[in-house]
Amino acid sequence: MLPATFKLCAGISYRHMRNMTGLRRNAMVAIHHELKKLAGPGPSNWISQVRRRSSLLSSRIEEEGYSEEDRSYVKQGEDALQKAISILGEQDGWTIETEAANGDKVLSKVLPDIGKVFKLEVMLEQPSDNLYNELVGNMEHMGEWNPNVKQVKILQKIGQDTMITHEVSAETPGNVVGPRDFVSVRCAKRRGSTCFLAGMSTQYPKMPEQRGVVRAENGPTCIVMKPCAEDPNKTKFTWLLSIDLKGWIPKTIINKVLSQTQVDFANHLRQRMANNVSMEMAHAC
Repeated sequence: MLPATFKLCAGISYRHMRNMTGLRRNAMVAIHHELKKLAGPGPSNWISQVRRRSSLLSSRIEEEGYSEEDRSYVKQGEDALQKAISILGEQDGWTIETEAANGDKVLSKVLPDIGKVFKLEVMLEQPSDNLYNELVGNMEHMGEWNPNVKQVKILQKIGQDTMITHEVSAETPGNVVGPRDFVSVRCAKRRGSTCFLAGMSTQYPKMPEQRGVVRAENGPTCIVMKPCAEDPNKTKFTWLLSIDLKGWIPKTIINKVLSQTQVDFANHLRQRMANNVSMEMAHAC
């Protein structure tokens, strides 16, 4: 079925077939159906089978009418997603940086051309849809509950999946690491029951470097939210983090700051979601 689906999608790229009633809609429905079936136990399941063809064909459909600049951002987001999932699919070579009593764990490995990357693995007692809505739908409110973040602002949205963001981090205690800012392209997608939020640094002329803040770089980064097989109300939450903080900071300090940032993020997110539940219950009463 999958090869036939891609043939159908490829067909609508020809000029004489673009106006055939319902063909484009059927193609998109078919792609969604096939990708949903491919969403198996791990993200590498579907990405290994469809990334060579689906990203090209779906972007050809979705990007019609986009400017060349917008198409470039969409491609950057897709590239960040695919690269991040490839890294997360590699099981060997990870070293434990820190492990909390509740099972939260941060691992790391050094990759060619990227450097050291960190991976947070936690289990959250929240449905993945709720987490996705908070981290994607309410992205600009992150500074309200995560003290490590001063501000997240969406500068531009491109279609349903891609956005350009500006994030400003708070300084660490004792100002060991001063405030940093990032301009990133983000790609938010769902594949079956699994949700992804990937990103990487980008150039955005409308947001030049800010005085008094170091412009850092990140990417590829990716958050993966997958329902627990035993309990769909729990989510296996994985966060791949790759950051160049810039400046003259010893690597030992950087490693400690980044791994602790991930652990703190999991705790702050738990508290945020618990508060959301409490507010919903109060409103229901």
